[in-house]
Amino acid sequence: PQISENFHQSWLLPAGKNTLQFSQLSLFERFSCLIQVCDFLRVQFRFATCKDVVMMVVGGVCAVLHGSAQPLMLLVFGLLTDTFIEYDIELNELSDDRKECVNNTIQWKRNYTAPHQNQSGWDIEYEMTLFAFYYTGIGAAVFLLGYFQISLWVTSAARQVQLIRKMYFSKVMRMEIGWFDCTSVGELNTRLSDDINKINDAIADQVAIFVQRFTTFVCGFCVGFVKGWKLTLVIIAASPLIGVGAGLMALFVARLTGMELQAYAKAGAVADEVLTSIRTVAAFSGEKKEVQRYDRNLVSAQRWGIRKGLIMGFFTGYIWMIIFLCYGLAFWYGSTLVVDTEEYTPGTLLQVFFGVLIAAMNLGQASPCLEAFAAGRGAATIIFETIDREPEIDCFSEAGYKLDKVKGDIEFHNVTFHYPSRPELSVAVKTGETTAFVGPSGAGKSTAIQLIQRFYDPKEGMVTLDGHDIRGLNIQWLRSLIGIVEQEPVLFATTIAENIRYGRPGVTMEDIVKAAKEANAYNFIMDLPQKFDTLVGEGGGQMSGGQKQRIAIARALVRNPRILLLDMATSALDNESEAIVQEALDKVRLGRTTISIAHRLSTIKNADVIVGFEHGRAVERGKHNELLERKGVYFTLVTLQSQGDKALNEKARQIQKPSDFCRASIRQRSRSQLSNLVPESSVPINTIPDDEDEEPIEPAPVARILKYNLPEWPYMLFGSIGAAINGGVNPVYSLLFSQILATFSITDPVTQRREIDGICVFFVLVGIISFFTQMLQGYAFSKSGELLTRRLRRLGFHSMLGQEIGWFDDHRNSPGALTTRLATDASQVQGATGSQIGMIVNSLTNIGVAVIMSFYFSWKLTMLILCFLPFIALSGGFQASMLTGFAKQDKQAMETAGRISGEALNNIRTIAGLGKERNFVEMYEAQLDAPYQAALKKANVYGACYGFAQCVVFLTNSASYRFGGYLVKQEGLHFSLVFRVISAIVTSGTALGRASSYTPDYAKAKISAARFFQLLDRVPQISIYSDKGHKWDNFQGNIEFIDCKFTYPTRPDIQVLNGLNVAVKPGQTLAFVGSSGCGKSTSVQLLERFYDPDHGRVLIDGHDSTHVNVPFLRSKIGIVSQEPILFDCSIAENIKYGDNSREISMNEVISAAKKAQLHDFVMSLPEKYDTNVGAQGSQLSRGQKQRIAIARAIIRDPKILLLDEATSALDTESEKTVQEALDKAREGRTCIVIAHRLSTIQNSDIIAVMSRGLLIEKGTHDQLMALNGAYYKLVTTGAPIS
Repeated sequence: PQISENFHQSWLLPAGKNTLQFSQLSLFERFSCLIQVCDFLRVQFRFATCKDVVMMVVGGVCAVLHGSAQPLMLLVFGLLTDTFIEYDIELNELSDDRKECVNNTIQWKRNYTAPHQNQSGWDIEYEMTLFAFYYTGIGAAVFLLGYFQISLWVTSAARQVQLIRKMYFSKVMRMEIGWFDCTSVGELNTRLSDDINKINDAIADQVAIFVQRFTTFVCGFCVGFVKGWKLTLVIIAASPLIGVGAGLMALFVARLTGMELQAYAKAGAVADEVLTSIRTVAAFSGEKKEVQRYDRNLVSAQRWGIRKGLIMGFFTGYIWMIIFLCYGLAFWYGSTLVVDTEEYTPGTLLQVFFGVLIAAMNLGQASPCLEAFAAGRGAATIIFETIDREPEIDCFSEAGYKLDKVKGDIEFHNVTFHYPSRPELSVAVKTGETTAFVGPSGAGKSTAIQLIQRFYDPKEGMVTLDGHDIRGLNIQWLRSLIGIVEQEPVLFATTIAENIRYGRPGVTMEDIVKAAKEANAYNFIMDLPQKFDTLVGEGGGQMSGGQKQRIAIARALVRNPRILLLDMATSALDNESEAIVQEALDKVRLGRTTISIAHRLSTIKNADVIVGFEHGRAVERGKHNELLERKGVYFTLVTLQSQGDKALNEKARQIQKPSDFCRASIRQRSRSQLSNLVPESSVPINTIPDDEDEEPIEPAPVARILKYNLPEWPYMLFGSIGAAINGGVNPVYSLLFSQILATFSITDPVTQRREIDGICVFFVLVGIISFFTQMLQGYAFSKSGELLTRRLRRLGFHSMLGQEIGWFDDHRNSPGALTTRLATDASQVQGATGSQIGMIVNSLTNIGVAVIMSFYFSWKLTMLILCFLPFIALSGGFQASMLTGFAKQDKQAMETAGRISGEALNNIRTIAGLGKERNFVEMYEAQLDAPYQAALKKANVYGACYGFAQCVVFLTNSASYRFGGYLVKQEGLHFSLVFRVISAIVTSGTALGRASSYTPDYAKAKISAARFFQLLDRVPQISIYSDKGHKWDNFQGNIEFIDCKFTYPTRPDIQVLNGLNVAVKPGQTLAFVGSSGCGKSTSVQLLERFYDPDHGRVLIDGHDSTHVNVPFLRSKIGIVSQEPILFDCSIAENIKYGDNSREISMNEVISAAKKAQLHDFVMSLPEKYDTNVGAQGSQLSRGQKQRIAIARAIIRDPKILLLDEATSALDTESEKTVQEALDKAREGRTCIVIAHRLSTIQNSDIIAVMSRGLLIEKGTHDQLMALNGAYYKLVTTGAPIS
């Protein structure tokens, strides 16, 4: 279907590619297609107004008329041919001096005297002028019809789509919050952009084009059957062969593509598994091994890809061959009917032949439209479903009471609510009191707050306000009573004043200033250059945490709320801003019902009531002192915290820069655990700007792409030869075609017959040659392309694994993103090499041969047509580029609207809390106006272009046949040459159009390649593949941390290590104890050199870790982490993974397994050591996985053993077994243990208690007990350490 439409008007087309689809369909299938189309129309146009329907009907009528223009032109063409031939016959007759022309009849001369030049009775120029007018007339009509047909449909589609967008977005904004939990924002954004665009494609120009092509198909066959049914039947009889070929090709290609994709999916799964567990891979230096494993899977994919190329080449060749044989047959049989039985004139022969051809082609070209319809229908179903869905909690509803006077008593009566799972909850909050909720993460504190805002409704029980069930109250009114300040406040991308104004519509500037003062925000705002008109940036990115927090508080206060909800409002702040914000909050709490969730004691101490949560129940309630005596949840939180505070304050006093410390609250759960690789970015992956935003990528030079393809040059050479021959086929075709016309004017029957047979044989020859060359082109280029893809994928994966771990923390390099990059970029690079080269060579030879041939036969006519050639080529390329161009414009126009919808959907909770859904819907609808106006403009431009593209061929024919007539008459040019030149050039013009349609692929390829080379050229900060760095023989395992400070590169504002000092001698065991996020796992990662410290040093045997060779260092360390990551292979292979530098015998595996208490369990399995552990080890229990991980660490025979909470996830029984295994493994090695259970730490040589990135106590168990410090408290109360 890429053959551009102009191809058919050129009267001679080897129309292979498009005859395919038609003949495959049986009658029944054609009928069912039509039924589907009708059904589709019903669903698709439900939003059409009367005006739209009128536009679509008129557009449809124009399309039908336009469709019949082509067959109509065939009738003219037939007459024109006959005129030329009869003129030529007459000239031949008159070349005999003894004949003359009297009254348009040729007769013998009566008084034959002497030779003088005879004049033909025909005025060929006059006739041609007439035909030229016909052509021009049809062309003008086609222009107008094409314009109306397209512009009317596109306009009506734009109107409908705008309506759909508005309805969809406003319905989404009405949905309850629970619905958003189940639907990702990314998905909604795609729906809003891509899916609605799909609907647009299905109801716009595609429908008109489908109608037009379908009409042409019907009319073409009518012409064929009316003018000459015999020949029509003969041509149709051959079409099943093409259909079968096309069908088989589709079948094979689908099957092979499936195979290829499966192989790639396997390779992709390997890549994904490796990238997800990159830390494990790095720890065990498995990079090279993984690259080989990935490559093994690519080989089979490559094999399928090459086979696919060969098969496609074979069938394309087969189809072209059949087409040429068909031509031979049609002309041979047709000429019999013309010459022998004289049933047809030569013109009729052409009318029939091209009638059938055009019909078949148009049916083939109509089929892509059906794909657009199907895609649109699929998209519409999902979107209309949402539009029809009624929200459970409707925020736009007017129903519900509004109380006159609100006291502010809130009570929870036996509320159950399943998020994942929460038991029941009963709490009462009294008017004017401040109630604090405390408890570990996930205990249900925030859920309680969301139930008050009615983001969710409880499954059982009820939440009441002043004794009224809140489900009976009007939702917008209820939310307007509540002010909320969250842990991560959401600001909108506008000015500070506007952000505060979101709190309550229509507040004056005085109110805003007053709220800002109350929130302690006024001073810092007045210091900014633009004061209240300062833009806060996307998501408030221009403001610091404390500033955002205070703006959010001002926004809550401007509402003058009865109820104030503070969800960890100060947790993200450093001490100084915390004090300021806290003071602001204390001011505003007076006289309001306040619920505060917090982890910092300073913020809770002075609350009126403290409620302790655990597992979704309120387990304790009372004032600060009462709860300390109970020694429960609250007590644990308090002890740990006060210790950390003390240590930090001392450190701060020494440095005397108290404000430098960003304090991570306990809530900042440790993100550094080895298992947790995917960074939790608050932004969903879709809205993250692509790399392109940050550094526009220069397209890669083609030379460099080809350099990677160098080893395949012989394939590319032979492929190009094949392609060149294929390109020459079209012009040869027009040569043969005009030769046949010439034979019809030969008067001697014997010579005529001989000529005709000769030409038909020649057709057969061309067919056979093109079969072989097509096959050669297909195979050679698929081979070179597939080899290149595989090579690039391997190199890309290799360099990915060589990056430092910090690179993987960047959200742009999440495993998903990297796997996609491997898959798509590498295969897109083929667009600049491989089959694309073939296409380009093909088109160029086609044009070259055609032009040279035409100049040879008649340079004057060629010059005339060449004037039109740019237009023909342009119109083809123009249509292609217009569609893509408009898609781009639409995208840009939709971008502002997309930003608003993205912001709204990402921050839906904040918007719901502020009751601002309507505003966002209005803003969104206002933004839709620009794209809509653009679409209307586009409708006209696109319509005009389409009309022009369609009519330019008619005009070319008009001019060139008229001039041809002149040349025939005045310069004695043979008429067959007129046809030869015109057909050769017109076909090559379409070839030019085709060549230009490959440019987008080519540009894409260059960008993809550039992205790829960027990856290949990146120099990692910690290099794995290099041999640089110290190595020494007697590795002891002496470790020392000296004043290490560290922040994760992705979270530079959170200081994880704050000057850690600790040393451990060879053979000793060091245990780290402390709450989550205090930097225990981080210190282990510094030792592995996943990261390097920002400040301070890590010494290993006295060598600075940054100067040690990375593979050497890692080969001396064994690690067992909390969630051990196993690979999807057998148990033995997983254990062998421990040492990738050598081949490991089965005996070693077994002895390691025995040491890890694993051997007996493995022997009880049916396949013993060959048992597959499943993806991520899913077939095994946690204890079993843990023991495999221990065996894996043992087989390295490491000098340093790192145990990161190795037993925390186990039950007591398996813990005992694993603990025994660990104790065995620790013998004679330096060991660092991170643990939460005291039993696992008591017998360590050194116990280091950490808090907030600092060491607060260290010593043996007994020494620390004697200190009566933090450790002592933890042990005596038996509270869990974390």
